[in-house]
Amino acid sequence: MMRGMYSAISGLKNHQIMLDVTANDLANVNTVGFKASRVSFRDSLAQLQRSGASATTGSAGAKSAQIGLGVQLGSIDNQMTNGAFQSTGSPYDVAIQGSGWFRVSNTAAPGATDEFTRAGNFTLNDAGELATQDGWHVVGYGATPTGTPDTAGGPQFITIPAGATDVAISPDGAVTYTPSGGGTRAYAGFLSLTSFPSESGLERSAANRWRQNASSGAGTTGVPGTAGLGQTIGGVLEMSNVDLATEFTNMITAQRGFEASSRVLSTADEMLQDLVNLKR
Repeated sequence: MMRGMYSAISGLKNHQIMLDVTANDLANVNTVGFKASRVSFRDSLAQLQRSGASATTGSAGAKSAQIGLGVQLGSIDNQMTNGAFQSTGSPYDVAIQGSGWFRVSNTAAPGATDEFTRAGNFTLNDAGELATQDGWHVVGYGATPTGTPDTAGGPQFITIPAGATDVAISPDGAVTYTPSGGGTRAYAGFLSLTSFPSESGLERSAANRWRQNASSGAGTTGVPGTAGLGQTIGGVLEMSNVDLATEFTNMITAQRGFEASSRVLSTADEMLQDLVNLKR
């Protein structure tokens, strides 16, 4: 009975975690660039009641007898599939068609402490630099006089001069504009993207940002459309990849698992109560 109670408690605890993850996914169904999560369980320790025995001349042998001791959290996996695209028409909105992550930084040195995001709802800060909605700089590359990425110059912030018009972002990540007063279109720079050996290993930071860690592996950075990186689409946003049908199914599953564990706990309690009452 006590083993059953502890097993039921582990079921209550872990199905609550499953519901917490599902609730977070549903809360972010309209969050730009959000990636959903999936919970998996694994069985806990098992207590051996009888060891197995091999077959002999007069016996067919016997299988071991074990009693499970509950469930534990196996993993919380990040679902890195692409979300649906939504056209906005804003010149500073951009989505990634394919693999890769935008690089963003909150320091004065580009590329020093990068974090990564798929949320391309960018804006301009007071210095004219391309930035996220919470003020992190978008890290990219400069442009050569011939209009190609200046990767040799290292990472830099992308600055659009005051008075510039007709800002556009090309599939190769080029950010161009028409200077104040007209004239030939100029390059503000190129967006840069980073890919990882294991994207699902990235660690969530905050505000749609992710951090590189040992599980994700070291990132490979380049311009869109090269080295297996995706292309950029201006005037478009990648929305959340949360599937409402899947999440509501998970919510029902978590609820039923929680209810089943609570029934086991109640039944074990009643059996224990009956055992205590035998003294009367």
